[in-house]
Amino acid sequence: MMGTTVTEGQRRDARDTRRRLLEAAAALFAERGYERATVRDIADRAGVNQALLFRYFGSKRALFGEVIAHNGEEQLRITPPDELLEAALRGLLGHGGREPGGRALATLLRSVDSGDEIGTAVRAISDDYARVLASLSSADNHELRADLALSWLLGIGMMRVLVGKEPLADADPDEVCALVTAALGTLLDGLPAAGGRP
Repeated sequence: MMGTTVTEGQRRDARDTRRRLLEAAAALFAERGYERATVRDIADRAGVNQALLFRYFGSKRALFGEVIAHNGEEQLRITPPDELLEAALRGLLGHGGREPGGRALATLLRSVDSGDEIGTAVRAISDDYARVLASLSSADNHELRADLALSWLLGIGMMRVLVGKEPLADADPDEVCALVTAALGTLLDGLPAAGGRP
């Protein structure tokens, strides 16, 4: 009986291991995309045996889904709606990506062509971002405006992160954010004035 009791220390260790795996996976998926981030590399970065990854998450795809959900939910939770567009844009530009959830969209972009389950995760988090962005507009077509803003954001990320198109690839994140938020001010009337953040 005594041997089957799970102690508080074991529960704490399990939570810590799970957290380290999520953090390692988030970093590697953002850097490499889903396909190129291996289970072995994720486990190595977390400092654990890869068997623990399967024990806590079941599969690499399930881990990816949880990373996407966690990063996106964290950014949505901690970011005021009127700052979400700039926060997500800064995450894509690589400026401010250290903030919780800052790599959510970059991770999606690097992994979007990786299959049906990935597409489902992309659609779910995109719906969440679009819902928050739609709340910034009082126009009748606020949902369309939010989808257009999100599409532009993802397009900017694709050109910078995946294509590496110059001059966007090396452009100053502050300059890009100022230009984009100013332009989107006509689409989403609830955005703060451009340059509102340092």
